[in-house]
Amino acid sequence: MSNQQIKQAGLKVTVPRVKILSILEHSGKRHLSAEDVYRELLSHDEDIGLATVYRVLTQFESAGLVCRRHFEGGQSVFELDGGGHHDHLVCIQCGKIVEFVDAMIEERQRAIAAEHGFRIKEHSLVVYGICSGCQTPD
Repeated sequence: MSNQQIKQAGLKVTVPRVKILSILEHSGKRHLSAEDVYRELLSHDEDIGLATVYRVLTQFESAGLVCRRHFEGGQSVFELDGGGHHDHLVCIQCGKIVEFVDAMIEERQRAIAAEHGFRIKEHSLVVYGICSGCQTPD
């Protein structure tokens, strides 16, 4: 399936592209940095350099296979583009990322944009806080 996705994105099927897409598809984490992908490749004795990982992820982003997210205080992370919009909660202590969808928030954003004469092309909502695992009892 990975080869077909790469071809459909207009990219040539290469070993690094197949391996990196496979990691993105099968990782237990949905949001991976280039370094995470590189470490995963190393753990499988793959001889693919970090520069190649960055290049392939950028190509995947341009081709619409992945989305790059820039969360405050951290590096860029990549996630497969599933086509559906979602927002993020980010723990400022451990870096945990939780995805969520809320129809009321989406409608309110559209209404606010309309009130100000804006037509939304894209948007991103990131809420920063402390996850339940990092909270200390008061």
